[in-house]
Amino acid sequence: MTEETRANTRITGTLRSVDGKGVVRMEGSYDTGIDDLWSALTHAQRLARWIADVEGDLRLGGAFRATFTSGWEGPGRVDACEPPRYLLVTMAPGREEETVIEAVLVADGDQTRLVVEERGIPLEELAAHGAGWQAHLEDLAAHGAGREPTDWRTRWTELTPSYREQTVRPA
Repeated sequence: MTEETRANTRITGTLRSVDGKGVVRMEGSYDTGIDDLWSALTHAQRLARWIADVEGDLRLGGAFRATFTSGWEGPGRVDACEPPRYLLVTMAPGREEETVIEAVLVADGDQTRLVVEERGIPLEELAAHGAGWQAHLEDLAAHGAGREPTDWRTRWTELTPSYREQTVRPA
């Protein structure tokens, strides 16, 4: 593996198991203020530029439908919304594939620190979700910098083997 390939597949997330389900955690800093990053996470027009087309009610308690760049589509619900610091959504609420996505934002000078965690993932899908979240958040960084997102599927394919190397045992 060349140095360039190694750098291109460096993973930024962590995977773990809680109560027999998988958890993906991503942490990163973005070169923007907290209000701008919050907008990128909560406004349909901006979400469409980096992660998903979203239609519906994006307010607390609201229901929405999302079609992700990954190809997944389905319903979601906003469970907590504390602008500009905390967001909690349930994807596929009440279904077998239900997961919870939590985003925490912290202002840090001219940057904003973002922690995203998705919980409730079947363990056999954990590596795919890890690679997916990294590709999505790389696209968020590109959006913030005014660049076009990468081809999500290509990036996911590059990252997945590195995420599979993380050993996660049921907890």
